[in-house]
Amino acid sequence: MQEKLKFETVDWEQVYGLLLELADKIKEMGFKPDVIVGVSRGGWLPARVLSDLLDNPTLANIRVGFYVDVYKTVSEPVITQPVSVSVKDKQVLVVDDITDTGKSLQLVWENLMTEAKDVKSVTLYHKAWSCFTPDLYARETDAWIIFPWEYYETVKKVGSRLVDEGKSLNAVKNTLVDMGLKETLVTRFVNELYGPQGND
Repeated sequence: MQEKLKFETVDWEQVYGLLLELADKIKEMGFKPDVIVGVSRGGWLPARVLSDLLDNPTLANIRVGFYVDVYKTVSEPVITQPVSVSVKDKQVLVVDDITDTGKSLQLVWENLMTEAKDVKSVTLYHKAWSCFTPDLYARETDAWIIFPWEYYETVKKVGSRLVDEGKSLNAVKNTLVDMGLKETLVTRFVNELYGPQGND
């Protein structure tokens, strides 16, 4: 079943290119945030890079719980860690990696708008069926995006599911490579998770 799902694996260089595009768009729209808020965990690194590209060192964090596995979520997102700085009367740029259902970013946007002067949202990827459309996004997709900051997590979750289904470790490796992950990383992570028998 796992092989039938649609995946797109992106690397660091691709992510940086998308963030360059977003930084240009933010500048073009004339929005100058007082604070950049990364949605934990997927929005942390994009927020940090945008902080650099926009020459704005004021970074904050907000954490939302939603995904429990690949393609699996809890019914509704919950803010598990409130925004780490005051956003009262400030212009806020909130950053996440993707809007899938859109519920988590919508929740964050609504939460920040209770105190902020204005909130603009940006994501690397956006899905057309999302209930929330960010102000800016770099690409639209219908695939499950595998970001470079979650390669190990993906190997662990997908590998565990396939092993539970009775797949051999070689089959696990092949599936992960077919999903777009580099073979060297897959081999390393499978060996770490399952031991040297991962080479069999």
